[in-house]
Amino acid sequence: MTETKNNNGLKVLAGLLGVVLLGVIIYTVSLYQDKKKTESVLTQEKELVVEDLNSLKSEYDKAILESNATNEELVTARDNIAKYLDSVKTMKADIASLSRYRRQVSVLKAEREQLLKQVDSLTRSNTLIAMQRDSTYVELEKQTVFNDSLVVQNTQLADVVEKGSALNLSKFNVDAVKERTSGKLVSTSRAGRTDKFKICFTVADNIIAEAGDREFYVEVLDPQGNVLGESFSKTNDGGASVTYSKATNFYYENKSLDVCDYISKPAGDFQKGNYMVNVYDDKLKLLGTSKFTLK
Repeated sequence: MTETKNNNGLKVLAGLLGVVLLGVIIYTVSLYQDKKKTESVLTQEKELVVEDLNSLKSEYDKAILESNATNEELVTARDNIAKYLDSVKTMKADIASLSRYRRQVSVLKAEREQLLKQVDSLTRSNTLIAMQRDSTYVELEKQTVFNDSLVVQNTQLADVVEKGSALNLSKFNVDAVKERTSGKLVSTSRAGRTDKFKICFTVADNIIAEAGDREFYVEVLDPQGNVLGESFSKTNDGGASVTYSKATNFYYENKSLDVCDYISKPAGDFQKGNYMVNVYDDKLKLLGTSKFTLK
């Protein structure tokens, strides 16, 4: 009777132990599954953080490439994100660390928005400055062309004024003359009777010419081409030169003016043959030529 009771007690104890063991096994399996599920969730969360950081880094890379000038703030922000990426990739995933990095990602996104707004504003400002600079350059080019045109016009006007103000001869005449004892001069065509050449010309009126003392140069060439007189020499600004017989001075008042001068007989008599007389202004411009013959 007593043995039967002991067997029943052992059976009950074995059953209880079996129930407890089954419960432990079920609990252990449940813990393992929860751990695996938690690890999977943490891994996914870690991948999301890495993805967000990579996206932020790509946006900074693009902004830096599109920026005309290197933006140090953008470069620094991108480098910081690269550091966070390295840290997240090598960290052991846990709830506390992931929560900290998720908060940091939110801060970085807000910082990115602010920086990109600044860059966009700076880009618009640079574009506006470039447009203004280009516009200013175009206006300067126009002004330069206009100024060059004015210089050309002024030069042309100066040339016109210079040419227009130059004096010219309206008449030019040369006579071989003999001086009588009374002082009267009589024209002659004979070399032996000629005492001097009377050279007369009329300076035409010119209202834009400068009034004042003027000097013309008279060149007399004998039949051999020699210059009669004392043979002075004159060179202008352009380097041209003339050997002349006599300088004739007069005062010009913008009105028509008759001027006469004389070339006296040389040491011997005047030679027979063809003579030529030239008149030049003070810049050695040839104003007139006259030819005559002595018999």
